[in-house]
Amino acid sequence: MSMKGRHTVGQIITHIVMISVAIYTLAPIVLLFINSFKSNNEIVESPVALPSSWSFDKIINAAGQIHFLKSLGITFVITVISITLLVLVSSLGAWVMVRSKTKFAHVLYLGFTAAMLIPFQSLMYPLLNIFDSMGMKNIPGLIIMYGGFGISMSIFMYHGFIKSIPQSLEEAAIIDGANLFQMFFYIVFPLLKSTTVTVIVMNGMWIWNDYLLPFLVIGNREGVKTLTLELYFAKLTAGQYGNPWELIFPAVLVTSIPIMILYIFVQKYIVAGVADGAVKM
Repeated sequence: MSMKGRHTVGQIITHIVMISVAIYTLAPIVLLFINSFKSNNEIVESPVALPSSWSFDKIINAAGQIHFLKSLGITFVITVISITLLVLVSSLGAWVMVRSKTKFAHVLYLGFTAAMLIPFQSLMYPLLNIFDSMGMKNIPGLIIMYGGFGISMSIFMYHGFIKSIPQSLEEAAIIDGANLFQMFFYIVFPLLKSTTVTVIVMNGMWIWNDYLLPFLVIGNREGVKTLTLELYFAKLTAGQYGNPWELIFPAVLVTSIPIMILYIFVQKYIVAGVADGAVKM
């Protein structure tokens, strides 16, 4: 076989593999979408078939049962505040660790990276007991916990990219009369765009979809549930009368749409940010 023929066969195999991976990845989303328009009987009889009608009644009903707008607002506030704190604290912390040429800064950085290896389950009960004794098993306490669990990975990513920024830029800013905060927010931080977007999306997807931590901290408290909690307790209530598939599928769909839209718009920054933070260690 000639080189051109081998190249063509290689391309065909590559395309087949990529198409297979794409189908494997998108299949759950397609099934979620088409089953969101079906009744329980239709889902049980043929989960892969198209619905008999494309009425939005079931989606509207599911959104009402999980108090979509209210829980969306609560989830949005928790996510935005948590991510804002994470970005500010981790970017500043990583910058100080990079520019401080001391052993303490190096040990501190190693401590943050090592913390990524500690499983949440080993800290769960002691952490909840401490926050309960402080009267912080509420939304502010939940935000602080998210900041604590997300800061290690965020500092790791920022640290790798900041090392590639020439220190001469900061020295020039100081000569021009900038203080430390002006130097960081006007000179350094704008250069961290791709890493910042990656930190926002990775932590945002985790916080938005998280179930365990809100369940442990907030629980079944009326009026302050996140989307995942509303979905769980709505399913729990409806599940007393059988499998509530016509509630589960549309409810999961409406809770997933916001984060899917965000990911579509910023996906190119995720790849760039991960690469920038990883290869420049």
